[in-house]
Amino acid sequence: MSSSVGPTPTPATPGSHGSPAPGNKPWVSGTVLFAGVLMLVSGLLEVFRGIMAIAEDAVFVSTPRYVFRFDLTSWGWIHLVVGALLALTGLFVIKGMLWARIAGVLFAAVSLVDNFLDIPSYPLWSLVLIALDVFVIWALCAYREA
Repeated sequence: MSSSVGPTPTPATPGSHGSPAPGNKPWVSGTVLFAGVLMLVSGLLEVFRGIMAIAEDAVFVSTPRYVFRFDLTSWGWIHLVVGALLALTGLFVIKGMLWARIAGVLFAAVSLVDNFLDIPSYPLWSLVLIALDVFVIWALCAYREA
């Protein structure tokens, strides 16, 4: 009596219709999946922060003598664009795209610098997003193909 329930799946050959392209997996797992989700979340947080700054919300701190002081609306557009790029790249990281992991490191680094320069405007939020960006960079750089 056989213990198998169905037919044994055959491995897909490279280039067949159901297999991913070389360097891409259909879905990622582990820390890269978590990094992709964090990229989505931190990207959306950046977008919301950008919208708040563009609307010139009163939640931002005013620091009169700061070296990297920009207009609040300018910071808002910077956060909006960086956040959108980070979130979109996070979707492709979750899908397992190699180019997205490389771009994810770049966009997370840009987000980290962006948040560092904007610490005086919204300190706690900036520090949380810096921590998320550091983890994303680590997870994407430490990933090894199986």
